[in-house]
Amino acid sequence: MSKQSKRREALVYHAKPTPGKIKVVPTKKYASQRDLSLAYSPGVAEPCLEIEKDKDNVYKYTTKGNLVAVISNGTAVLGLGNIGPEASKPVMEGKGLLFKIFADIDVFDIEVDTEDIEEFIATVKNIAPTFGGINLEDIKAPEAFEIERRLKAELDIPVMHDDQHGTAIISAAALLNALELADKKIDDVQIVVSGAGAAAISCTRLYQSFGAKRENIVMLDSKGVIRNDREHLSTEKAEFSTHRKIDTLDEAMKDADVFIGLSMADIVSPEMLVSMSDNPIVFAMANPDPEINYQLALDTRDDIIMATGRSDHPNQVNNVLGFPFIFRGALDVRATKINEEMKMAAVKALSELAKEAVPEQVNIAYGETRLTFGRDYIIPKPFDPRLIAKVPPAVAKAAMDSGVAKEPILDWERYENTLLERLGSDNKLVRLLLNRAKTNPKRVVFAEADRLDVLKAAQIVHDEGIAIPILLGRKDAIIELMEEIEFEADVEIIDPKSDEELSRKNKYAEVYWKSRKRRGVTLYSAEKIMRERNYFAAMMVNEGDADALISGYSRSYPSVVKPMLELIGMADGVSRVATTNLMMTQRGPMFLSDTSINIDPTAKDLAKIAQMTSRVVKMFGMEPVMAMISYSNFGSSENERARKVGEAVTYLHKKYPDMIVDGELQTDFALNSEMLQDIFPFSRLAGRRVNTLVFPNLDAANITYKLLKELNGAESIGPIMMGMRKPVHILQLDASVDEIVNMTAVAVVDAQEKSKRQMEKAQ
Repeated sequence: MSKQSKRREALVYHAKPTPGKIKVVPTKKYASQRDLSLAYSPGVAEPCLEIEKDKDNVYKYTTKGNLVAVISNGTAVLGLGNIGPEASKPVMEGKGLLFKIFADIDVFDIEVDTEDIEEFIATVKNIAPTFGGINLEDIKAPEAFEIERRLKAELDIPVMHDDQHGTAIISAAALLNALELADKKIDDVQIVVSGAGAAAISCTRLYQSFGAKRENIVMLDSKGVIRNDREHLSTEKAEFSTHRKIDTLDEAMKDADVFIGLSMADIVSPEMLVSMSDNPIVFAMANPDPEINYQLALDTRDDIIMATGRSDHPNQVNNVLGFPFIFRGALDVRATKINEEMKMAAVKALSELAKEAVPEQVNIAYGETRLTFGRDYIIPKPFDPRLIAKVPPAVAKAAMDSGVAKEPILDWERYENTLLERLGSDNKLVRLLLNRAKTNPKRVVFAEADRLDVLKAAQIVHDEGIAIPILLGRKDAIIELMEEIEFEADVEIIDPKSDEELSRKNKYAEVYWKSRKRRGVTLYSAEKIMRERNYFAAMMVNEGDADALISGYSRSYPSVVKPMLELIGMADGVSRVATTNLMMTQRGPMFLSDTSINIDPTAKDLAKIAQMTSRVVKMFGMEPVMAMISYSNFGSSENERARKVGEAVTYLHKKYPDMIVDGELQTDFALNSEMLQDIFPFSRLAGRRVNTLVFPNLDAANITYKLLKELNGAESIGPIMMGMRKPVHILQLDASVDEIVNMTAVAVVDAQEKSKRQMEKAQ
């Protein structure tokens, strides 16, 4: 994608369909006059009076306890510098989005139009009663130090400047683990810090809290080594000035054990790396380009332990591992501040988490057979679902132990369960899916690439590294549309009706004819049908010219399914294909089957559908917990429609005793674990959180998923084809660009899985 295209995409993303990235959503009923009279006058007076009696009641009756202000004056925004408060607002909204999706914390972003320290502090103090915490963001140094110091001293709610402490906390966790792998002690190592801004100062202070010795630290700014004989040093720089008579990074790196880069790209040379001690630890965290190229560093030293700020290399130092979870823990005990003990607790929690067994969901997302603690894994991955249950409790406990918690947690198990439930409504599974596809992109043929939305999706999957698109359709139309959307990549474009594809088309026709010549297909009719894009695309997958196929955007589902069944066919041992839809609901991801193919499946068909759905759920890194849905509960109806569901469950219990499945069940019992436990405690689903629903017929499944999609705005990924010999997936008519992108990722992961199984069989 060209620079201009990326610019336009970013602008459209922020402008459409609604400007901005966050909004306020009511949490109480408001349908009736009675509701409104409680929400506002006269009912609202009662909590006001209670808060007047005791200010702490504000946490009981308002959102204060889960509300953080992200505050900036726009003086040090990302790599953009001093761009002013209005221009910083998109960044602050983005920060709010991260707070919400990673830790379920609500945010108001506030942009303050002043560079005067006293005015800024006064503004924040005046609005502080609204919030449970203050996240300071993108404020230039040295003012940031004074602003944070004063606000922490003068307010009774948590205040943290994430630019300083976020990087410090994450890099400190990585450093502790890297030192363990290098068999070195933090109080012995020589540390070089390139950079003397807010993040560098905070990092170095935190390293000292863990035992690093000041006399072993050399810090550099744009003028070189910060020596104690240099004049006009700021208080912060003077704190880390060295007595050593050296001036350059070259000199500082000689025999150094650790390099911390928070400066600029390409300032570290291979020669500098060679001069470092054995098992050097190099954290090159300048963004977007590190202080030394990652591959160059690995080629220079095979004993290096390296981290960067980039997601395309191992060991990413990413602040999102810290700030959402630190504030979560602080808010949940109503901490009056975020102190050193709480930051150190977060460091230790992150450090320990990297040494624990990694969930299969994370291995799958990052395309790893098994992530284990080592040189390429010294810090948890940002998509690790354990973060929410690991870091906040550690922070909360440290707040309690250090005497700054006003509302201690008494039941830790219940608290951890509450934390895990907070992640139920986010789209982490989608991000995990896309991330996994990127680990090993496959060739995906888009059978309707001359449609604008399909081509837009192909552009996205190409630019994001999700798939290698092959564009099928009228070549002139595709090229014209590519120019319109500035899709400038060198991708394969195929027109099945063109003369240049005659040889391949005839080859496909002969293969097709030989497979179906005893079913009424002539060579002539085979040649004719290969002009039809879905037949041609299916043959591309069959013949190994593509790894997966996406179609169905502009044609009815049955008309696209037919050629897939004729040409691709079902996988070995499969007697019936089916589909499932992954719905991103408010209670978390839910799989619904069969949403598109089997009109009135038999009991045995339902069992097969459940079995195939179970495999898809596992493909997404989840443990399937399956309810077989009916209007009946465990034999309460003798009608054959209910009875077949019960028979399917009996079959599954007998053939697959380890499968977590039960029924027949009404939907409310399946989704309400407490109600199920009370009424049907014998059920295998009692006390479990169901994530998969298998419906008794196509009517029920298709209607349900479309209701969820349209009424609740639930994001849908599907229909995901199950039981096919090759990875082919058929879109719903007029699918959106995002839906096509997600389905492409599914096709890629499906291709990865099928390839993996073939390799295992061959061994």
